[in-house]
Amino acid sequence: MFILTKIADLVQIPPSQFEQHSRVAIENNINAKFSNRVIQKIGLCICMYDLLWASEGLIGHGDGLVNVNVEFRMIVFRPFKGEILFGKISHADEEGLKVRTEFFEEITVSYKELPENTEYDYNEKAWVWVVDEERMHYDMNETVRFSVLDETWNDQVPDSGEKEAVARAKAISPYSIKGTMMKEGLGVCLWWD
Repeated sequence: MFILTKIADLVQIPPSQFEQHSRVAIENNINAKFSNRVIQKIGLCICMYDLLWASEGLIGHGDGLVNVNVEFRMIVFRPFKGEILFGKISHADEEGLKVRTEFFEEITVSYKELPENTEYDYNEKAWVWVVDEERMHYDMNETVRFSVLDETWNDQVPDSGEKEAVARAKAISPYSIKGTMMKEGLGVCLWWD
């Protein structure tokens, strides 16, 4: 679910942070720049793990920023295909379920990936799995177990400079996960306890 990724980058330390120890200022700037951001084909950056190397700082002309080349490792959320994860149901409609974890919300389970004999109840706005005449509900905020089926990467570069194009690019999630609950032991956790 979590991986360590080695990244090299340029960090700029403003004069307001000069009173901090250089290592602390570098770490704060790296976390501010990368944490809670998606890097295409790598994953969702959580936080810096460790600093591997940092160059001597060079002061830029006119701005007073100290430029430091750094190499560090980042903790990244990127589950592998087939990995079993836990989440909570955040939304249900005719298309399937939306699942979220404590820090990631772009997980979908299509109705095609729910167990056989699962139907959508329009009155309750919930999916129901019918097993031997017993109706088992996928209720909102219920903890579920699912398997990672696939991941989708979307580049958020707008196709033009217009405000509408920029808004459309921001509306698309840069990273999303497709899950399945078709295997035994997957689905609402209470069913299997």
